[in-house]
Amino acid sequence: MKFYGRNKEISILNKIQSNSLKHAQFTVVTGRRRIGKTELIRHAYGNIPFLYFFVARRTEKELCESFRREIESKLGVFLPGEQSNFKDIFKWVMRYSCEHPVTLVIDEFQDFRRVDAAIFSEMQREWDEYHARSKINFIVCGSLNTLMNRIFRDAKEPLYGRETSFLKIAPFPTTTLKAILSDHAPKYTPDDLLALFALTGGIAKYVALLMDHGVHTQEEMIEDMIGEGSIFLEEGRAGLIEEFGRDYGTYFSILSAIASGRTGRAEIENAVGVGDLGGYLQRLEKDYEIIVRCQPLFAKPLAKNLRYRIRDNFYLFWFRFIARHSAAVELGAFGQLHEIVRRDWNAFSGFALERYFAAKLAETGRYTQIGGWWNRKGENEIDLIAENELEHVATFYEIKRNADNISLPTLESKRDAFLRATGEYSAWQTPCRPLSLSDM
Repeated sequence: MKFYGRNKEISILNKIQSNSLKHAQFTVVTGRRRIGKTELIRHAYGNIPFLYFFVARRTEKELCESFRREIESKLGVFLPGEQSNFKDIFKWVMRYSCEHPVTLVIDEFQDFRRVDAAIFSEMQREWDEYHARSKINFIVCGSLNTLMNRIFRDAKEPLYGRETSFLKIAPFPTTTLKAILSDHAPKYTPDDLLALFALTGGIAKYVALLMDHGVHTQEEMIEDMIGEGSIFLEEGRAGLIEEFGRDYGTYFSILSAIASGRTGRAEIENAVGVGDLGGYLQRLEKDYEIIVRCQPLFAKPLAKNLRYRIRDNFYLFWFRFIARHSAAVELGAFGQLHEIVRRDWNAFSGFALERYFAAKLAETGRYTQIGGWWNRKGENEIDLIAENELEHVATFYEIKRNADNISLPTLESKRDAFLRATGEYSAWQTPCRPLSLSDM
């Protein structure tokens, strides 16, 4: 699949490159696995000969040898002697950048901790000594959210406060997903677009795999995801076990409970069989950024009617269908698994459709707040409320796959219940609108 989108990110990287010709730049690029960080940098700097160091799981001596070859190949210089310490390699690059502009990209940066945690302190010393005179564009990438945040956000860490930019790569927006599907399948249906969004969550690698496999329809995408030999079957596990470490079993149980519809804390704890999961839930939200606490708009901070959601669409699908039915996968019962997905698809994709429109509205930049609302008893629930504070308009949306199943009088009644319960938007325009597959 060709490169799509990322115009804003490319513009930022180009500006950083330009700034580095005058002052040293230290940029941290993060984002979950498969999001396309490395490909973004390669595309942005395609016309610039930059140094690329990949921190593979090898000894420091082996890594330094590969880094030495990269330097000699890209810069056309000779490094005398044996290079066995990264400190020496980094010092050489920093000194070189005082006389010659250079771009250095280090990928999977957090894995230096496995090689030798002292590398971060050594890097700090060399950066502090040379960066004031340097013309370096220094970029580090990492996929493990917890470690990257610890390295650069923890005041006790040596590299704390050294970065000049922090760029977090997000999934593809809905506009890019539509452009990709339009190029590969001009006659795609709304169901196909929803499936692409619901199954991949806009993760670049997943989208590219489907497109490169010639998979463009809803049925084909589901089959590719859960068919025998599919790389997606182990993708959820591979992507998270390293993040969670030895407690991964508890985290997986929590995420499986949330994915199956148990979104309240008591429901999650009952499903997992653990009395107090507060610490785990907090880490999943704050450290790993895999779940999010959702409250009704204008609810008090300590309101009890909050719900936990999995942020990532792919992880939501994986925990709901693949992890939950791991026995069927082990038995090779892929036909049965496919039938289960087909049976539950309308409910799953209906929730994904709400997420799609929330993302689509947010991408317009026209709204100051977007969220949902429900009362404690669950009698009145509004799928989406989009607030435009400048125009004093709050639009209330009911979202269903089929527009015929939407009742505007019912939505208006729910809106009135919201207005009475919260006291908000009393002097605003509050139109009610339907949204369905045909509006994608």
